[in-house]
Amino acid sequence: MIKDKSFVLIFLFLSSIIVLFLTIPLIKLFINVGLFGVIDTLKDAEVYNAIFLTIKAALYSVAFVCVTGIPLAYLIARHEFFGKSVLESIIDIPVMVPHTAAGIALLIAFDNGYIGEALSYLGLGFIDTTTGIVSAMMFLSAPFLINSAKEGFKKVDVEYEYVARTLGASHFSTFFRIVLPNSRNDIINGALMMWSRGLGEFGAVVIIAYHPMVAPVLIFDRFNSFGLKYSAPVAAAMIMVSICLFLAVRFVNNRLK
Repeated sequence: MIKDKSFVLIFLFLSSIIVLFLTIPLIKLFINVGLFGVIDTLKDAEVYNAIFLTIKAALYSVAFVCVTGIPLAYLIARHEFFGKSVLESIIDIPVMVPHTAAGIALLIAFDNGYIGEALSYLGLGFIDTTTGIVSAMMFLSAPFLINSAKEGFKKVDVEYEYVARTLGASHFSTFFRIVLPNSRNDIINGALMMWSRGLGEFGAVVIIAYHPMVAPVLIFDRFNSFGLKYSAPVAAAMIMVSICLFLAVRFVNNRLK
């Protein structure tokens, strides 16, 4: 228990600065647009479709990384091997890369050569497609889920796994019945962070797919074409939908604890 009042007051003052910095722009945006303005904006088919596409693409990217990234996180958390630090660095690189540069790199990698031909053969074109949008979101946000899952696995005592194995449980059974449930909160937090990051992705997406428009690209397009008056309601609508979905997932997760 902290008893030094001056210490607490100083920290409260400093904390209030960052809290106000983070909340004032959102409050001002919603005051400027108004609740009815947000509702009217959501009735616009173009806005609705852009928000729906954004949410759908972000969920697809999270689902793909759950299937591929969680096993990777477990291997990193439980095993020591040559090149492990290099692999962890590779996972973190997308966080540091400028997003437009990431979009160009993805374009070169997946829209040309054998990979581009294979995707086209499978009916998964890259430019101006949902596939390209999902790839951009996934590339730049996957580290959030992988790293969070890795830390969650590290918190689970390996002795639990040894006991389960001695009782006859298979590796898969142990993983799904012991490790995953005990790492659930970290994995869900990582998935939410990844999903949230994907919702806001603009730089890489706009390089790969200007159309169909996701919400961030639509906001940019309206601001560039018509100014603040027409872009602010779209921004407010997207933020409100994101916050509602985020709080709903948090509420369900907390109830399941």
